[in-house]
Amino acid sequence: MKILILEDEIPAYQKLTKCLDTFFDVKISQDWARSITDGKQLLNENSYDFILSDIQLLDGLSFDLFNTMQIDAPIIFCSAHDEYLFQAFNTNGIAYILKPYSQDDFNKAILKYQSLFKKGDYNPLDNATIDVLKTALQQEHNTYKKRFVIKKASGIQLLNALDIALISASGDFCLANDGSGKRHTISQNLGSIHQQLNPKKFFKINRSEIVNIDFIEKIESHFKNRLLISIKNHKEKVMTSSSTTSDFRKWLES
Repeated sequence: MKILILEDEIPAYQKLTKCLDTFFDVKISQDWARSITDGKQLLNENSYDFILSDIQLLDGLSFDLFNTMQIDAPIIFCSAHDEYLFQAFNTNGIAYILKPYSQDDFNKAILKYQSLFKKGDYNPLDNATIDVLKTALQQEHNTYKKRFVIKKASGIQLLNALDIALISASGDFCLANDGSGKRHTISQNLGSIHQQLNPKKFFKINRSEIVNIDFIEKIESHFKNRLLISIKNHKEKVMTSSSTTSDFRKWLES
């Protein structure tokens, strides 16, 4: 058996290889590409039993690679994008793994591939399906909150969502610390804000705080299965709850 892994992030690639070794209990022959260019070269030179693919590669979307080549191997997407993005797979026999995933999630996807391949139910990914996926992906990106309107005594200020390092609940509203350490009041509760943010960037570490991965400077182990997190330009460390620590670790690797 030989597989191709299309994944631009090294930790995510390492996690996939570990899951493969655990599932098959033997070293599987594999190639790895981080870009469309390298992936295309490998596909031109090799045949694969199946492909494990992220969506975003170094030089574009993996969809763009699949749209320009005849891909005969089944594809299992490993992505942080929401499940609805993959509804178009229903007639194509393609599995997906939603990041952050567990070994059990990975096993189910491989078992689905094996079942479909054995029964002969697999149909190659066609351009029409790819177009639907790209459209859904664009719609998904458009749903994330891009900025918040902040009311101050001097007037109205716009705060870009990606400039927020930490969000803390404070009654019926929240306090947002930006990357420079300034604090802003957002007139929404934490649950509402969390639903609007990109889950690849923001994680709710406990009942009252959300962190932005781009502003995490240090993570330390703490008692009772908790982690202490240092945020850029924020004096006080924040802490995961014991119930969120496991998912937070997975999120960091996704």
